[in-house]
Amino acid sequence: MRTYNFSAGPSMMPLEVLERAAAELTDWKDGMSVMEVSHRGKDFVATATATRHKLRTLLEIPDDYEVLFLQGGAYGQFAAIPMNLAPRGALVNLINTGQWSAKACKEATTLGAQVRVIADEKASNYTTVPAPGSFTIDADAAYVHYTPNETIGGVEFSYVPDTGAIPLVGDFSSTILSRPLDVAAHGVIYAGTQKNMGPSGMAVVIVRRDLLDRAHPGIPSIWSYKSMAETDSMLNTPPTFSIYMLGLVLDWIADNGGLDGMARRNQEKAEALYAAIDSSPFYSNPVAPDARSWMNVPFLLADPSLDKVFVAEAEQAGLMNLAGHRSVGGLRASLYNAMPIEGVRALIDFMDSFATAHG
Repeated sequence: MRTYNFSAGPSMMPLEVLERAAAELTDWKDGMSVMEVSHRGKDFVATATATRHKLRTLLEIPDDYEVLFLQGGAYGQFAAIPMNLAPRGALVNLINTGQWSAKACKEATTLGAQVRVIADEKASNYTTVPAPGSFTIDADAAYVHYTPNETIGGVEFSYVPDTGAIPLVGDFSSTILSRPLDVAAHGVIYAGTQKNMGPSGMAVVIVRRDLLDRAHPGIPSIWSYKSMAETDSMLNTPPTFSIYMLGLVLDWIADNGGLDGMARRNQEKAEALYAAIDSSPFYSNPVAPDARSWMNVPFLLADPSLDKVFVAEAEQAGLMNLAGHRSVGGLRASLYNAMPIEGVRALIDFMDSFATAHG
């Protein structure tokens, strides 16, 4: 029996995608699994090329951007970005809205960048995002980094920061493919695949070509955007299964209304769950209403001692992985693309019955 998986990642995947992958798993081409074929063979090269084209089409990626399929996940990009965009000692601007922003800051600092946090939402305990225009960007900054969606805190930008001529870098791991995206407003977009794009094991990086010559001297070739762009992300053996699965996910998105369809689907789910939380004295959401995430919804019980009971009883009802992140506690429901509205309705019904039984 399939359950509703509210995990923040690796996350629920579309059933149609899993069934197609299962059907092809042992015989994708010539009696071999996609995991067994050479990444340099014509069949896999064609698949990787097609996957890149599908992503370009869905996101309307301009021609002057490269699309890279890299290993190391989004965490690896915390280090790769300063190595590729900021010479040692260069000034970097960062907007801090939570734990993932802070990790990006730490890695950039470790790699020799001079990081200035131009907006920090610490005063709200990271339950807000800065207002547009409320921060000053340094004219000599190598780039500005922000996290459009903080997976742990459930905080999300409703706008794209205007950084002028300074390249804007965004960690879109939790929000990519959930709605239309203005790629051209960014110098670099990066995302781990384990939330809206398929299984874990890969990061997708979309980088404007004029930024490819900014790398540190002596950057390891495996981390070099330029080296990876010149080899179609096949400098070494790429994460072949993740590339294949991304292609299947992109087909599913296209078949379900594209990014406009995902946006309608995700907005409906988020609004339904927030309405249920806000209408009950038994539950609360700590995030400012204008900064609430569509993708990750943290919520608290009036009696925190019931958290473990809630999680255990939810699992018995087929609602999985609702415990909050270990660093903050509480509860959290992640509503990525593959989560159907039926799953959210099942969660709301359970929340109602739990409040009645324990309130």
